Amino acid sequence: MRGAVIHAPGDVRFEALDDPKILKPTDAIIRTAVTCVCGSDLWPYRGLDATDEAHPMGHEYVGFVEEVGSEVTAVRPGQFVVGSFATSDNTCANCRNGWQSNCLNREFMSTCQAEYVRIPHAQGTLVATDEHPAEEFWPGLLAVSDVMGTGWYAALAAEVKPGSTAVVVGDGAVGLCGVIAAKELGAERVIAMSRHASRQQLAREFGATDIVTERGEEGVARVKDLTDGIGADAVLECVGTAQAMRQALHSARPGGNVGFVGVPHEVAIDGQELFFSHVGLRGGPAPVRRYLPDLIDRVLTGRIDPGRVFDLTLPLAQVAEGYRAMDERRAIKALLKP
Repeated sequence: MRGAVIHAPGDVRFEALDDPKILKPTDAIIRTAVTCVCGSDLWPYRGLDATDEAHPMGHEYVGFVEEVGSEVTAVRPGQFVVGSFATSDNTCANCRNGWQSNCLNREFMSTCQAEYVRIPHAQGTLVATDEHPAEEFWPGLLAVSDVMGTGWYAALAAEVKPGSTAVVVGDGAVGLCGVIAAKELGAERVIAMSRHASRQQLAREFGATDIVTERGEEGVARVKDLTDGIGADAVLECVGTAQAMRQALHSARPGGNVGFVGVPHEVAIDGQELFFSHVGLRGGPAPVRRYLPDLIDRVLTGRIDPGRVFDLTLPLAQVAEGYRAMDERRAIKALLKP
């Protein structure tokens, strides 16, 4: 088969790879329907995460089951499936508590920008649709495998409630999906922080009621202006930088909550400042598997359409252009078709 391999910062190639095989009785092999480039893939692409040796890339996927191991009974060959970027057996104590992304047997997917993918712990990781969905739903279902599930978790971690005011820090795919999530969870006001006109427009179409273009403390001041000087009930931090975290924490009101899902890079939190702020903080890798049945249903019934975050579609063979376009902010998120 062929797939994406990163060799060094800025150097992603489409290369021949060994076909995946069943290695354990809990594995499955899927034929990729669509895959994509994630914002977090840009960290190694930009050299901010080390690439010590060439390795495959990608952790978002939907596809058709080709083969299953002897212990896999939840899905069968021929079915269309959606999975998570973090595998889970869905039976351990952490999984039973709803934290599948911290499964005791967790593995992070890292080979999904390819024609075929081996899925560990397929019994607990994969969810099959009742029938093969029309291709028009594939982008939305692909979004559910990570960015929509992550945006959903950010909103839940921030404790978005009906009638609340939510702020979304970050206008990438996760942030935009966070706007969808905040709206779906009943926020009366959704303030999207964005400086890009096309992303602002999509945020409004997803449910944002206000746009804040300022960043840093100027952005915080604007949020305070919009909330009678108090701050927001819920803040979704969807970037992962130190500035974004400060902006999120300072935008929340006393007693408010921040859900942070941006992979942290050089983020340090002042414990004393957090202590006296009375702001709650929860985050981490999203337990996407917990939300899959609900989010799949919302996509297939047309209630949400997170697939609209894909504003560039390319053949998988042009994966390097997908990385370039996202790195240069010419695209929010690149969809790849094998």
